[in-house]
Amino acid sequence: MSRDDGVPVGWAVSTQPVPYPAAVAAMEARAAAIADGTAGELIWLLEHPPLYTAGVSAKPGDLIQPDRFPVFESGRGGQFTYHGPGQRVAYVMLDLTQRGRDVRAFVAALEAWIIDALAAFNVTGELREGRVGVWVERKGAGWSREDKIAAIGVKLRRWVSFHGISLNVEPDLSHFSGIVPCGQTEHGVTSLVDLGLPVAMDEADAALRASFAKIFGPVEDAEVPV
Repeated sequence: MSRDDGVPVGWAVSTQPVPYPAAVAAMEARAAAIADGTAGELIWLLEHPPLYTAGVSAKPGDLIQPDRFPVFESGRGGQFTYHGPGQRVAYVMLDLTQRGRDVRAFVAALEAWIIDALAAFNVTGELREGRVGVWVERKGAGWSREDKIAAIGVKLRRWVSFHGISLNVEPDLSHFSGIVPCGQTEHGVTSLVDLGLPVAMDEADAALRASFAKIFGPVEDAEVPV
């Protein structure tokens, strides 16, 4: 999924939580500029204050506690999800005109990016038919289950992507109980710390950056778009 011309992708990291409306406005402006040829591609890593977002396939009944946190409608694919401190959100603004215009291959590349980053911590991320995102299988004495560790929800406009992925590093997992995450009632959510791995956010960022470069091509430091 690399560019033929080898132009590096900007890599920006916000150090303070970013309000969701401000992030969406900045993403949409940057995606439009990329499509117009006036700005370069960008990966933007950030955290949000606690909130729920509803993707285009969200079902009203899946919002169990509508007054718990602010709820925002989102143009991304998918259903309800939670964002908050301890979760690394990566907004992905890439020009698919430069990368083959293959939506299926793009989503597969996002999945491979997350799985490769998890492997840096000896976590085996897996895909499941009919379930979006990346999952981990957990086993104990006489039990096993699959929990979601990362979500994917993207949108394309003029062949430029925005929205992106979220990886649970150390969020408060109880906050997911206010929704049916991604419409899944039979499975739970987990995080790197919940799996017993004391991973700091900067360590997760380093793994995401190294894995991104393997799959999408080189990156260079960039300014945050807000």
